[in-house]
Amino acid sequence: MKHSTSRQRIGPRTLFRSLAWLRICAIAGQSTAVLVCALWMQLNIPLLPLLVGIGLLAVFAVFAAWRLTQPWPIKQWETILHVGVDTLVLGYLLHFTGGASNPFITLLLIPIALSAAALSVGAVLAVAALVGLAYLVLLFWYVPLPVTPAPEAVTGGFSLHVLGMGVNFVIMAVLLGFFINRLARAVRLQQLEVQRVRERALRDEGILAIATQAAGAAHELNTPLATMRTLLPELRREHASDAPLAEDLALLEDQVDRCRTILREMVAFGKAQLSQVPEQITLASFIHGCLERFQLLRPEADLELIMSEADARTQLRTPRGLRHALINLLNNAVDASALNGSQAVSLTARCDQGWLELIVRDFGPGFTPTGELAVLGQSQKQTGLGIGLALAEATAERLEGELTTDNTDNGALMALRLPLAVVAAS
Repeated sequence: MKHSTSRQRIGPRTLFRSLAWLRICAIAGQSTAVLVCALWMQLNIPLLPLLVGIGLLAVFAVFAAWRLTQPWPIKQWETILHVGVDTLVLGYLLHFTGGASNPFITLLLIPIALSAAALSVGAVLAVAALVGLAYLVLLFWYVPLPVTPAPEAVTGGFSLHVLGMGVNFVIMAVLLGFFINRLARAVRLQQLEVQRVRERALRDEGILAIATQAAGAAHELNTPLATMRTLLPELRREHASDAPLAEDLALLEDQVDRCRTILREMVAFGKAQLSQVPEQITLASFIHGCLERFQLLRPEADLELIMSEADARTQLRTPRGLRHALINLLNNAVDASALNGSQAVSLTARCDQGWLELIVRDFGPGFTPTGELAVLGQSQKQTGLGIGLALAEATAERLEGELTTDNTDNGALMALRLPLAVVAAS
């Protein structure tokens, strides 16, 4: 199942990013408004102080954009500090354009609205107090707007205040609608991420329980297998004259040896997994090693391998779990093909655009159509323990990759995609 890789979260960084974009919009809007009022409407406003304030905001916007590119986390107090700078500059501009009587005074509400969606209650109260203080100062300390009316051709018969209120309404509607929607989308993405992490934790808990049971079973099986390994040769000698029984006993002895080999491999795999030492090997050697093991498990399978010579020479640093993940996918593919009376299965191994892709195709009935085209664990295969795909998906996620599924014209395919930066030898 392919999962979204988006990691956007609500919080100080998201608000910080929204403020950066809002600051750019504010610089463009304020510059336009000041130039229109001074040059086109010919209002007697202090042009130089206003342009200086907008210039200082532009310098601060550059600094904020640089800060966003830095790796260290953005703290809540830092976000509040940036809101304070924005409020201070806006208050400075409003001071020279009528103070609280300016219809654009309601723009001071935008930092409060954005902070309420991303910060804690204490931080929102701090922002509200800061904005309230700015509003209180602007009530008593400001430069009045010029009383000279603008030409009627410019205002359309409305007073400047009413016209400003209309423009302010449009600006508030656009800014609040756009940026609140961005923050709400971040909330939804965070909820989806939390749900995905919860589902992954439940799945990993189930896998851990199975692994614990398997380790206990391997330890307990060692004794009865050793007993059978001792008794079977004696039974063969006692019944050497009974040829059919001797053949059956020989077959049982081979199966017991196979079980002992599997148990030894499980122990070796566990030790290697704990050591976290990856295996240095070429892609060709890795694939052929997997196929040799797979052919022992499923000798009836008709396997086709597709791999270019250039890709075959790729050096890998393969974790131990990757081999078992690929064998699980092949085993599931053979079972799926068998549902249509086929033993055919194909494996494509290739390196493409920084990814190692292991694509397993079967010729079975495909995945059940249930909204999502191919949901892991919902194929029409009825045999097996039902954990092969879950284990393969867990391995893919642990290696920062993905397991995708899709239906084809005559079957289905599963693609295990891993970044070469993780699995390729340096």
